[in-house]
Amino acid sequence: MALPKRKVSHARQGDRRAHLALRAPHLVECEHCHSQRRAHHACPTCGWYNGRQAIELKKKKGSEAGS
Repeated sequence: MALPKRKVSHARQGDRRAHLALRAPHLVECEHCHSQRRAHHACPTCGWYNGRQAIELKKKKGSEAGS
């Protein structure tokens, strides 16, 4: 098995890992409910995407009007 001839310096190691930084996701405003959602994803609040109801969201137990 091959082994490196010399130790990799911290600068070279950092250059190799330069693209591994985490970024905040790009958020856009939902056209239907105006909450923040990820770009090119259905809205987690209302379920709309591209001007139509893309997914049907489940009702939460505590948010029922009859209780």
